[in-house]
Amino acid sequence: QVQLVESGGGLVQAGGSLRLSCAASGRTFSSYAMGWFRQAPGKEREFVATIAWSAGSTYYADSVKDRFTVSRDNAKNTVYLQMNSLKPEDTAVYYCAVAIDGYGSVVPYEYDYWGQGTQVTVSS
Repeated sequence: QVQLVESGGGLVQAGGSLRLSCAASGRTFSSYAMGWFRQAPGKEREFVATIAWSAGSTYYADSVKDRFTVSRDNAKNTVYLQMNSLKPEDTAVYYCAVAIDGYGSVVPYEYDYWGQGTQVTVSS
């Protein structure tokens, strides 16, 4: 079992920044791929970013590319999502997820464990 706990969400004005954190349990964290997804009210969960186990490979949704950065600290069993130049359309509950196979994906069903989510609200 892997447990994930997200933090860092909140209310920010458009153009501002937030950094989300996701702390994971599990002794083999460094071998997992990690993903960030978000879900706005009335919409499906959508892919935001992923980082492979090696941390050398990242991939972003077009909507957040050049504004968001995903990173990981394997010593702390933590993955981060730095969000800059936030827009009102970024408002959603943000979830982190683990893919045991170590390779990231853009589809939710390829992830094995999920956090409880953290709310991000961007005001205009």
